[in-house]
Amino acid sequence: MLTSLRSAMVICATLGTISVAPAQADPTPEPLIPVTSASLPQLRVPDLLDPRGEPELSQPTEVQPANQPDIRVSQPQGPRATATGELGDMVAQLRASEPGTRELECLATGIFFESKSEPLLGQLAVGKVIVNRAKSGGRFPSSYCGVLFQRGQFSFIRGHSLPSAPRAGRQWQTAVAIARIVDSGLKASVAEGALFFHARYVSPGWRLKRIASIGNHIFYR
Repeated sequence: MLTSLRSAMVICATLGTISVAPAQADPTPEPLIPVTSASLPQLRVPDLLDPRGEPELSQPTEVQPANQPDIRVSQPQGPRATATGELGDMVAQLRASEPGTRELECLATGIFFESKSEPLLGQLAVGKVIVNRAKSGGRFPSSYCGVLFQRGQFSFIRGHSLPSAPRAGRQWQTAVAIARIVDSGLKASVAEGALFFHARYVSPGWRLKRIASIGNHIFYR
């Protein structure tokens, strides 16, 4: 009996020396760091777009096909003329006594002596024949003066000089205007592409394609 009582007292004393810390139901939180001062990892973003904006696209380059000739359009032989309206209006704007260049003088001379009495459309077509020959690429001389002086082509040519024309006359000034119109390509002709012509009163029997008849001339290609 005494032994049991003593054992019970020892157990109680032992329990009295043990302290149990109370559970912390609401522990003190750690201080929060503001977002502005947080040290975030730096991530590299790929340079997908130019920061200055999208670049301008260059114009497509025209590539000459392989094994093809390099074809270039002939430039006017004289200073480029400007005029608007119908053919008669253009002629009125461009009439002048002096053509301005030797090439335009040859062209105007050809128009004057071959068609000065023809309607304006006929004079335009004659001028086109001279220009077309100069641009034909080897079949005829490559200049207006060369076309005129080619042997046996124009009956008004004598020797190696141009015949003189009355510079103050209206017909000559009209021929100068037509020459400038044709040289600058300001007006198409109903005989576009023609390389030959003759007067109605002759019949040379050419085996060529007839493309127009204007005034007293018939035009062929």
